[in-house]
Amino acid sequence: MSDYDNPYAPASGGQMSGTVTFGDQAKPAQQPAQAGGGVSGELISDTTTAGFTADVIQASQDVTVLVDFWAPWCGPCKQLTPIIEKVVNESNGRVKLVKLNIDDHPAIPGQMGIQSIPAVVAFAGGKPVDGFMGALPESQIREFIDKVAGPAPTSSADEQIAQIVTQSREALAAGDVETAARGFGAVLQMDQGHVGAITGMAACMLAAGELDRAEKLLNAVPVEERKDAEIASVFKRLEMAKEVAELGDPVELEARLASNPDDHEARIQFAKILNAKGHRDAAADELFTIMRKDPKWEDEAARKMLLEFFEAWGPVDPATLSARRKLSSLLFS
Repeated sequence: MSDYDNPYAPASGGQMSGTVTFGDQAKPAQQPAQAGGGVSGELISDTTTAGFTADVIQASQDVTVLVDFWAPWCGPCKQLTPIIEKVVNESNGRVKLVKLNIDDHPAIPGQMGIQSIPAVVAFAGGKPVDGFMGALPESQIREFIDKVAGPAPTSSADEQIAQIVTQSREALAAGDVETAARGFGAVLQMDQGHVGAITGMAACMLAAGELDRAEKLLNAVPVEERKDAEIASVFKRLEMAKEVAELGDPVELEARLASNPDDHEARIQFAKILNAKGHRDAAADELFTIMRKDPKWEDEAARKMLLEFFEAWGPVDPATLSARRKLSSLLFS
């Protein structure tokens, strides 16, 4: 995150400083704790207004503490929670996560000027040092933790695996399924349980139309790992691909639409087929056609299908970002 985008960033060339008051105590700002400091207790916990000083201010003298300001009604908060908890649990104790419900405890977010949630603020040495707002993807949360707590030590083998997985994902995104599959296969030879390689290989199989093999491979992913956005995306793509296999001939659907443009059932099926073939923007456009003509059709079936597409594509996919802008424009025009 750039300082321009970051409301918690210090002034250029400096660090955040000053005296902050939480609960009924004031704590002078001190120098940040060293990255990788000791950790006591659980890595993830909840706090209150009364407990904030001990749970955050004092605890951040020993280890960087991330404070997650959230509320039960906040959809993006629910999206962020499993991702940030996963990353914190995998941080090797470099950070702790403390969650504060702003509905139950409004005083602290009020003092800090929190106006939008989810908001995550990092504390070190008893003071806020950095933060971000919104449900970021896992990769950016890892980058944020590396920034505020220092990078995790890695072995040469870990670095090699991480590099191969990254390159394989890039190859898959570029449509080079063969190269991606070779890379993921190489990782699985080194680590049979590597979840990123398992899901990557399954995505290659989906791209090749091998649904049964992809499903068998995905069954090996532990249930607790399936909440990760990238992994959930592959599962969603498998679900959609299996459904598309039963939809029939796209040429027939196009003929139905040519004779009756208001055949929304045919159009939504055609959108699913386009999506399965990788034509994401075109698939979204078919759904937008339904929403413009009859937004309430079948209990907003077109909008709900578009949201399923977003889940399958991932939050930062260009097709997702483009379609979200169009959806907002349509809903609020």
